[in-house]
Amino acid sequence: MTQPTLRPPALAGLFYPAAPEPLARTAAGLLARADAAGPPARHLIVPHAGWVYSGEVAAAAYRRIPQGVRRVLLLGPVHRVWTPGMAVPSVDAFETPLGDIPLDRDALAALARLPGVVVDDRPHRDEHAIEVHLPFLQVALGEFTLIPVLVGGAPATAVADVIAACDDGQTLVLVSSDLSHFHDYATAKRLDARTAQRIVALESDLTGEEACGAAAINGLDLYARSRRLAAELLDLRNSGDTAGPRDRVVGYGSFALRQAA
Repeated sequence: MTQPTLRPPALAGLFYPAAPEPLARTAAGLLARADAAGPPARHLIVPHAGWVYSGEVAAAAYRRIPQGVRRVLLLGPVHRVWTPGMAVPSVDAFETPLGDIPLDRDALAALARLPGVVVDDRPHRDEHAIEVHLPFLQVALGEFTLIPVLVGGAPATAVADVIAACDDGQTLVLVSSDLSHFHDYATAKRLDARTAQRIVALESDLTGEEACGAAAINGLDLYARSRRLAAELLDLRNSGDTAGPRDRVVGYGSFALRQAA
C-alpha cells in the first residue's frame, strides 16, 4: 500500500508548543477562556501569529464555529515563496504534533482547474499562515478534512470563485490574516481600527499594508456581499496588548460573517 504523502510541521516549537500534551492543553485553555457568547458563523477571519501573541484573538473566532463542521477551507497569504495567483498542495495530509489532517483531494483537484490556481508545494512548505491554525482546529473540531489554499496576487474575483466552489453550506471558510505590521502602538491602534471598520463594511479593496492577508480578505468580502452575509468584529488587539513591546507591534483582528437578518 502506498504511504500517504505529508507536509510536516515547520513551526512547531516556534509559533506553538511542539509536544502534543502541552499543545492540546494550551489550545483547550485558550478556547475555554474565549467569550462563547454570540451566534455561530461558518465564515471567519482569524490572525496567524505565534499563539502567545494572537492566540486569544484567534480563539474568539474559533468559539463561533458551528457544531458538526467536518471540512475546512483555509485561505492564507504567502510570506516566503510567492505565487502570482493561488497555490494548492499535492500532498495527502498536513501533519501536526496532534496527528495528520487529511486533505480533500477531490476538492483540491477541482480548484486546480480554476483560472489562477496552481498545484505547487513550495509556497506551503515553510508557510505559517495555514499551519498555525491547524492544532487549534484539531482541538476545536476533532476530525476534519482540509482544503488549504495560499493566496498570492490573486484578484478578489478569483478568490471569491474558490470560496464559492467549496462553500457547500457545511464547510468552514477560514481566512488567515494579521493586520498592520511594525508601527508604534498608538499608530497601529488607529490604523487597525480603520481596517476593521472596512472589513465589517465588506469593502474589498484592502492593501497589504492594512492586512497581510488582504487578497484573501478581499475575496471573502466580495463573496460575502454576493451572499448577503454580514460581518462582525469579535476582537481587535495587537502584540503590544498581549506579549510584546509597544514600539513595534503587529495588529490582530478576528471577525465572523454570517447570514444577515
